[in-house]
Amino acid sequence: MPPALTKAHAELDRAVEKCYRKEAFTQDRERVEFLFELYEKLVNPLTATAPTRRKKRTAQG
Repeated sequence: MPPALTKAHAELDRAVEKCYRKEAFTQDRERVEFLFELYEKLVNPLTATAPTRRKKRTAQG
């Protein structure tokens, strides 16, 4: 990769880290796994939260 592109990637990595964590990721793989977990929670909101229970209706009368 050209040096300018390598530098741009490193700067982007640092910017992403600052958005989501105080400490830096130790590896690229760790960063990607973290971001994919967040992505999965976004695209699968029903599986990311606990199911809610509906109240049973009682017959009155």
